[in-house]
Amino acid sequence: MLHCLQTFPRCGLLPFLTVVAALTAANSSRAEDLSEQVIWKSGEGGYHTYRIPSIITTGNGTVLAFCEGRKSGRGDSGNIDLLMKRSTDDGKTWSESVVVWDDGNNTCGNPCPVVDANTGRIHLLLTWNHGDDNGRELHEGTGRDTRRAFYSYSDDEGSNWTDPVEITDAVKLEAWAWYATGPGVGIQLTRGPHKGRLVVPCDYTTLEGPVHGSHAIYSDDGGKSWQLSDTISPTCNECQVAELSDGRLLMNARTQGASNTPRPYTGYRSIAYSSDGGTTWTDPVADDELGDPVCQASLIRYDGRRLLFSNPSPPISLKRGPRNRMTVYVSRDDGETWPVSRLVHEGPSAYSCLTRLPDGRIGLLYEAGEKNAYETITLATFSPEWIAGDE
Repeated sequence: MLHCLQTFPRCGLLPFLTVVAALTAANSSRAEDLSEQVIWKSGEGGYHTYRIPSIITTGNGTVLAFCEGRKSGRGDSGNIDLLMKRSTDDGKTWSESVVVWDDGNNTCGNPCPVVDANTGRIHLLLTWNHGDDNGRELHEGTGRDTRRAFYSYSDDEGSNWTDPVEITDAVKLEAWAWYATGPGVGIQLTRGPHKGRLVVPCDYTTLEGPVHGSHAIYSDDGGKSWQLSDTISPTCNECQVAELSDGRLLMNARTQGASNTPRPYTGYRSIAYSSDGGTTWTDPVADDELGDPVCQASLIRYDGRRLLFSNPSPPISLKRGPRNRMTVYVSRDDGETWPVSRLVHEGPSAYSCLTRLPDGRIGLLYEAGEKNAYETITLATFSPEWIAGDE
């Protein structure tokens, strides 16, 4: 740098230093652009653990955050309530927790909201199971009951919700045992012959095997009825869907890697495409740029051909590695490549959900802690430029 300054023409020195100062200031502001706040902290508010974050921005600019409040332990079954908080200032401040669904000692969870731009209605897909049934029993179909799918909605920016209505018969096959909506968010299609369709990503396991699979459920009548898509299997699990710039849909799924299936676990995310609004899907293939430590992840379209993705990202060589290093990735070509990424949290981290905030910043609601990933549900906010860093 000294040599460059010494040989730089005197008339150009001031502009040169101005550019250097501007670049330095820009990099500094990018470094300081990330802000974080704890939305739920385990052990507080009468709940042992908070898990399964979901966040969505309404058409009127309200930001809604959801999670499961687990009363007596960290496990996936038992007395679990569905909780929500609201923000009307771009995620800067939040309301107190509101219980959206409490069914006594049973499990109410897996929130997956989707906003209907035509009506402003917020649709909320959920699942239920008997609180005494554990995960193994639910996957094997040997419990007291089974996993069931429900639907609720709000017409007042999340202030009030209808009582959940069961839709299991419409969206779950008899051969399936486990069932989950999302978790994360659904989408509404903005173009093509299925414009206006609500599409919600889901997953299941079969009674025999079990075999893991992903799928979508969709509604063409504003949530009055729901239909089941073809499946994406084997070894696909929790998933998220995004609409691409050409109208196709991209499904990005957790790769479960069950040993009894013909598709070996690769250590990467599984992806599939739909050209008919989510009714049918291509066979899953590995996205060799997005690693997967067997964990839920988030995928949204920010604008145009720009997609955002988040998940814990330990070194791919570890494959089924620890859930840590929460990272956000950017694609500028509809998910064909993911050249840019940014580490948000170095330590333990797990499930996450992205949203575009009303002011254009990005919100990442994710599970994180210092000793384990389930100590808090934290909201990180940042600009799209922050992810690019010094690129």
